[in-house]
Amino acid sequence: MGISMQDVEHVAKLARLELTDEEKETFNGQLNAILKYAEKLNELDTDGVEPTSHVLPLMNVMREDDARPSLPIEKVLLNAPDEEDGQFKVPAVLE
Repeated sequence: MGISMQDVEHVAKLARLELTDEEKETFNGQLNAILKYAEKLNELDTDGVEPTSHVLPLMNVMREDDARPSLPIEKVLLNAPDEEDGQFKVPAVLE
């Protein structure tokens, strides 16, 4: 099964691409080469090969979520440009 010139023109039309005759020939050759390679892959014996979603085993690499004491509010508010009632005070962003 190969890609015909009409297939290339159809895909170009769907993608709204204006291709020259030379570009159509180039894409026709490239697409046929891709299909030929895919057909070669279909020849592989994959019986007994377990399907995978990723080539490497994935695992959670995040640290454990351990509860730790927070900084005292007085020390945190030292970095605040302005504070009010133990909270950061910022300029209003809504009118």
